Amino acid sequence: MHTLPSPPTSDTRGLLQVNSVSLEYRTGQRLVRATHQVSFDVDPGDRFILLGPSGCGKSSLLKAIGGFLAVTEGTITLQDQKVTGPGPDRIMVFQEFDQLPPWKTVIQNIMFPLLVSGALSKVAARARAFEYLEKVGLVGFADAYPHQLSGGMKARVAIARALAMQPKVLLMDEPFAALDALTRRMMQEELLKLWQEVNFTLLFVTHSIEEALIVGNRILLLSPHPGQVRGEVHSHHYGQHSLGSEAFQASAQRIHNLLFNKSTHPTHSATHSEHVFTDVRISY
Repeated sequence: MHTLPSPPTSDTRGLLQVNSVSLEYRTGQRLVRATHQVSFDVDPGDRFILLGPSGCGKSSLLKAIGGFLAVTEGTITLQDQKVTGPGPDRIMVFQEFDQLPPWKTVIQNIMFPLLVSGALSKVAARARAFEYLEKVGLVGFADAYPHQLSGGMKARVAIARALAMQPKVLLMDEPFAALDALTRRMMQEELLKLWQEVNFTLLFVTHSIEEALIVGNRILLLSPHPGQVRGEVHSHHYGQHSLGSEAFQASAQRIHNLLFNKSTHPTHSATHSEHVFTDVRISY
């Protein structure tokens, strides 16, 4: 696979803005802080990765951006509009692809949110569903049911369904974690091909450094619990062609050190206009 181009430049900066967001949840009698004053911007066309160890709050951040979790402190805005709940401008794809209703065919699954939202008529929804089904290479399975599909095929249907809604930001929470290694690698490549074709904005959660370097053009590093910003890495030069290279492995090791080196203190704030983190900013 060739090196992916950088996202196109745009006069509109900061499509999504997360400003000093802290998140908390209760377990039994205990109040747990998932993230502490996390700030970042996502620009149009970004493949933005939230990377950190288990328990750093990256999935909680994604749920808050999706409007499913209220923030304890700070604000989240999308195109200068405060996020207060779920909306069709932010569509989430999870790793559990059993979210596809089993009684609906593939084409019906993709059409369903378009019809429920009232975005399109049945005829228009069917046409758009086929358009995105073609993009993921599954037109021949339009009338199949989810139980007749492999894990990778279900993942492609879930992505097609999400992109058919044409959201401002596609939110993906470790979408390929449940897949076997070969299928996961194939899905990473297909996702990048779709990004080149459709040019959507992606916010992607993973705890895999390798996956972050392959999929993302910007990687936000979050410290162990509670999640705080450790820094940002630019990685648009990498792709699956980089796997095994000395530079790729060196970058992966450097990210590991930044994530887990206790002498590297998390950053509590960031300058939105410049995307500068006072602790560290790295470009590869």
